[in-house]
Amino acid sequence: MMEQAQLSTEMAGKVITCQAAIAWTANAPLSIEEVKVDPPKAGEVRIKILSSGLCGTDLHILEGKLRVPFPMILGHEGAGIVESTGDSVTSVKPGDKVLMFPLPECRECSSCLHPKGNLCLKENVLSPNGLMLDGTSRFTCRGKKIYHLYGTSTFTEYTVVHEIAVGKIDAAAPMDKVCIMSCEVPTGFGAVFNTAKVTPGSTCVVFGLGGIGSAVVMACKASGASRIIGVDVNEEKFPRARALGVTDCLNPRKLKKPVQQVVVEMTGFGVDFAFEAVGLIDTMVASLESCHLSYGGVCVIIGAAPSDSQLSFDPMLILAGRTLKGGILGKYKTRDSIPKLVTDYLQKKINIDPLITHKLPFERINEAFELLQGGKCIRCVLSF
Repeated sequence: MMEQAQLSTEMAGKVITCQAAIAWTANAPLSIEEVKVDPPKAGEVRIKILSSGLCGTDLHILEGKLRVPFPMILGHEGAGIVESTGDSVTSVKPGDKVLMFPLPECRECSSCLHPKGNLCLKENVLSPNGLMLDGTSRFTCRGKKIYHLYGTSTFTEYTVVHEIAVGKIDAAAPMDKVCIMSCEVPTGFGAVFNTAKVTPGSTCVVFGLGGIGSAVVMACKASGASRIIGVDVNEEKFPRARALGVTDCLNPRKLKKPVQQVVVEMTGFGVDFAFEAVGLIDTMVASLESCHLSYGGVCVIIGAAPSDSQLSFDPMLILAGRTLKGGILGKYKTRDSIPKLVTDYLQKKINIDPLITHKLPFERINEAFELLQGGKCIRCVLSF
């Protein structure tokens, strides 16, 4: 893998032809194709991808659970080097090591200007249209327009991203590791540190022990939680979860009672903090019902439910004092905060290494999806 922050500038302003993994439709393998990547327009950055994490959200899109336009280049956990910039770009320059964020930070809208806001009004996550801010695409293949995912699209050798979704990181950062800090790490850590604000000695339950759930477990342990209950239907994940900090593991399919009832009985009155990292309505309700009744347990929804889903639950669950929360990218202001997390990692203040279980070359991307779908890996990083 190329680690040095040096690139030839001879292609600046020109179309680049490279390899990319294209999802032509849902429920089909990705196709490695030759694509043309346009030069960046004003306010945009073209980036050579060095590594990309494969997130469960990418899998949900391929499974047809989340509505996006096709054909599309997926991927939103990317680390790379700036190849060229469009007019008016000032925060990064060619040769800089950067991360790309599925959630931008324009630093101008009401959300970005609010001290607690991070859902930039220029986001393309809640209702993805697959286009850049000017309503066009920078990718073509076989003469057809190819859509972007969340303004990132990292399953390609080169991509074009808005400057507001790019963060310069330390030149010493190992790119095959820090790419997961574009999504997995801030989503999981932020759910604990920023959204729930887990307290020392508290009890927690984590529904889903995949990539995001594993990051949640690590953050709960770092926050001093006294008990962390992990819930997953795949028991192959249990040994790793215990190594990260889970104290009790539950497989809902092997329980004689609803899992939320078992959690309440295990803890006496329910947990202080519950985290849903699956993306299913049933587990969202179960998470809420697992929370402590009398003094208001906190439930944080992290998983993305299938398109057109509706969450329904007994309002008494809220009236009694429980709190239901959500937050994209862990409520981090992406450009301001995530590069600092990279620095913390380099200074050994945090450790993200256990969250990566597999590394494969980009050409084996379909194998990586099979590992994820089969529950064989927590996070696979693709190297270009």
